[in-house]
Formats: sequence, structure tokens, C-alpha cells
Amino acid sequence: MSSELEKKFRDAMIEIYERGLKECKYNASRFIQMVSEIGALATAKAFLASQKPFEGFIKLYKLGRLDLSVERVVAYEDEFKELFTQQERDEARRRLDELGYKDR
Repeated sequence: MSSELEKKFRDAMIEIYERGLKECKYNASRFIQMVSEIGALATAKAFLASQKPFEGFIKLYKLGRLDLSVERVVAYEDEFKELFTQQERDEARRRLDELGYKDR
């Protein structure tokens, strides 16, 4: 990994995966596999570049837990702002807004 910030982002991605597993009994196996294979940052960017949200995002919505989504971390955690383009952050926020998500 190239930077401390990317390592912190990876830790944040592992944390939302583990919380989903523990708190919702949701095993986002494809997500964690992608993080393991291509890295957390590349995984997040792939999610945001996709024309439609990945099924895990929809699953989290159905569980009422969009707070555990990659999109929420990208859109609302300013600590990671510099890892993403404004377009990526806007897309993350748009997806959340579309489903009525309000952060905190």
C-alpha cells in the first residue's frame, strides 16, 4: 500500500465488513474478496464506477444499514476525501440520497 491514508481506508473497509457480519449477520463475501485481491481503494472506486450499485449496497439498504456502506464512508468521511475525485464523492452521495439516507 502506498500511503498511511490508504491503510486507514483499508482498515475502515474491513471495519464495515466486520460490523455487517456481527451486527446484521451479513457476510459481504464478494466485497471482502475484492478488498483482499485488488485492495480497498480499488474496490471502492470499482463500486462507484459501476453504472448501478452493487448488490451489497441494496442488501444494506434492505437491512436499514447504509451506515455500513462503502458509499457512506466515501461521501461522509472527510478523512478520506483526498483519495477520491469530486465526481466519485458526488456519486456516492447521490446513491445515498436516492435511498433517503441521512448521515448522523
